[in-house]
Amino acid sequence: MVLSSAVIEAFSVSVTTFFATIGPIDVAAMFAALTGSLSAKERARTALRGVLIATGILLAFAVLGEMILNALGISLAALRAAGGVLLLLIGIDLVTVKGSGATTTTTDEDLEAEEKADIAVFPLATPLIAGPGAIGAVILLMAHAEGNFLEQGAVVVALLLVMAMTLGSLLLASRLQNWLGVTGMHMISRVFGVLLCALAMQFLFDGIAQSGLLAGLAAS
Repeated sequence: MVLSSAVIEAFSVSVTTFFATIGPIDVAAMFAALTGSLSAKERARTALRGVLIATGILLAFAVLGEMILNALGISLAALRAAGGVLLLLIGIDLVTVKGSGATTTTTDEDLEAEEKADIAVFPLATPLIAGPGAIGAVILLMAHAEGNFLEQGAVVVALLLVMAMTLGSLLLASRLQNWLGVTGMHMISRVFGVLLCALAMQFLFDGIAQSGLLAGLAAS
């Protein structure tokens, strides 16, 4: 079966969005800092648990996202516009290499994490991996592909691929830091930040156009 261009586009957009909002490289750097006292086996166990829990959280929002939107009376146009703004802010953070609560932990959360013996659930699974940015992205992407099961399947496959990449980066956290260095890690973040900003603007434009706001202004 030959996949349509729409399905391929949904997959590529989803991979880029999830890679930027989850940030496997950034998560690995934080993971290395928080697990310096653990053995290799304990780090691997913590990484696997954290990724599995985060995957479960994001898949739950992928399945239940539309139900949540309907229950709250939120239109797809509003979600696209609001999601575009959120992703734009995250993209700007990535380009300028500034952390925010959408993709990283806050200062208070860092202090609490340092006191925890097991970080698999908090802060690793959430908010480091399944943070507000990633949750918003999965709901937005699934809603954007509403009614097309192939495109929604492409979103889920993209999510699982990025989660596998995240697990790999956690298992190789110390080596990644040595291989890439701070400059290399920031460069990767900036590249995906620029791409995310462009995707965010497209979501924002689509949301405004779908809302009929521009047509109403033109008519008046």
